[in-house]
Amino acid sequence: MLTFSEMPSHSRVWVYQSDRELTDIEANEIRRKAAMFLMEWSSHGNLMKAAIDVVYNRFIVLFVDERTAQASGCGIDKSVRFMQQLEQDYKINLFDRMLVAYRDAETKIQTVKLYHFEQMMERGELTGDNIVFNNLISDKTDFLSKWEVPVKNSWHSRMIPA
Repeated sequence: MLTFSEMPSHSRVWVYQSDRELTDIEANEIRRKAAMFLMEWSSHGNLMKAAIDVVYNRFIVLFVDERTAQASGCGIDKSVRFMQQLEQDYKINLFDRMLVAYRDAETKIQTVKLYHFEQMMERGELTGDNIVFNNLISDKTDFLSKWEVPVKNSWHSRMIPA
């Protein structure tokens, strides 16, 4: 299995954010299941050059080098089914796009509904300097530079009170 560091900078990225922190045991089990999945993951008969990792026991991040095999509809469907199976196995939600993950004052990762995040910004409980996770990134370069950023440097900045 390839590791994140072995993936080229142009690799496409999908970030699946868990609604809760995974235990170390769960994260390691997911890594083992991911390794097995990647050994057989193909799109239109072409084996995908890919890596999956669990980051901060909160995010399952999938990297695909689409220059070797395009992640087309059927390939993406297989990866989504794999993530849905992980949801069932670990009683987590990986597809709630209305959850925002951020670091609190103690730098612990928290997740809240988007409307609650916005209310926290309005009340001054969070500021533009708080770290937020921008899961809308598209490639490894963005993952390294634009994924974990201050609110003021992400799409969440629109929630900073005027």
